Amino acid sequence: MRMKRPGPRYFTPITADRSQRLAGVSLASFRRRAVAFLLDFGIVVVVLGLFALPKTLAVRANTGNFIMNLDPFHGWALLSLPLYFGLATYFGHGQSLGKRWLRIRVVSLAHEDLSLWHSIERSLGYGASILEGGFGFIQYFTHPNAQTVHDRIAETRENIAKAKRE
Repeated sequence: MRMKRPGPRYFTPITADRSQRLAGVSLASFRRRAVAFLLDFGIVVVVLGLFALPKTLAVRANTGNFIMNLDPFHGWALLSLPLYFGLATYFGHGQSLGKRWLRIRVVSLAHEDLSLWHSIERSLGYGASILEGGFGFIQYFTHPNAQTVHDRIAETRENIAKAKRE
């Protein structure tokens, strides 16, 4: 006995009302997003430097050499990146310090507010954007809504921030 093949399936947006409310909102430019990312990355490096300073000063006292090893991509410091980006985005209501300075806000495509999980998920998505040789960031130019890989992973996008929360 042959099973009857089901008819075609169609996409039904779960949050069509949210998508309609976001329609027409100005998207942040690639340059603005890149500068905000670099500012935030610089903040992480400075904080890591402050944590490394006591050890560096102890080495200098013993050897006379001032050697500071800042590597946010290895060891415990690797956790500093998703923690900073995730927590800053969550507690900043979609704005880390770099994004706030450049008037960018991360908004959820599915919910009114970003949850802690969405913020952490998005920060971990930066790794996916980098692991593709940086092509995940370049997809900003190919996606119709200017979404990068980490935006699509967390179902977010970056808008020009308004004075009032959306």
